[in-house]
Amino acid sequence: MADNMAKDDDLQPLAPFEAQYRLEVRGWPSATITHQLREESQHWLSDMRFSITIARGQERSRFTTDDASTHALMYDSSYSVLGIGDSYQLRADDIASLDRQTAIIDLARRADNANCSFASPCDIHFADHRGREEHFQYYMADIDRLKVPAGEFDTHSVILFDSEKPDRELRISFHADFPGLILEALYQKDGKRDTHITLTRMTSMGDSKD
Repeated sequence: MADNMAKDDDLQPLAPFEAQYRLEVRGWPSATITHQLREESQHWLSDMRFSITIARGQERSRFTTDDASTHALMYDSSYSVLGIGDSYQLRADDIASLDRQTAIIDLARRADNANCSFASPCDIHFADHRGREEHFQYYMADIDRLKVPAGEFDTHSVILFDSEKPDRELRISFHADFPGLILEALYQKDGKRDTHITLTRMTSMGDSKD
């Protein structure tokens, strides 16, 4: 759940999409992430998954939205490295705020009108894959348009940080018209790039951009 952000009636409505990202993690081979956001009968589903030679993973979140908020219903994930891994599932009662997939969607919905600055950052709370509460702060980045492999798009960008780990920073640039669609995400430790995600392809309403 995010605090001190957009007014309740300002949340951006969702639009379904399918996307592919290029994932680069320091010390690992690059991989492709697929991300799908779609509306089902009475809720939305966000599904992310990746696979490389030695590892694979998937996260799925079901949630509902209204004009004022985003509500987590269920989250499940699975990971494996060299065939050894585990899976996790959280239901609504296990999630005090939002799961991390839903938190991405909620943050993107608010990013256009969030009144969050470096001097006065906003707070975001969510549960990790085991249900443990996480707390970050964030502020708006001065990036209005971004060029990525899939094209050039208007963006709403935020920078997240943990006040207890000042050497780490995550910048996420969301597509301005598709909340939750990531144009670029850059995670840095000690000023060095650790993880980099870029949009390589997107499809919506039968139209594709790659």
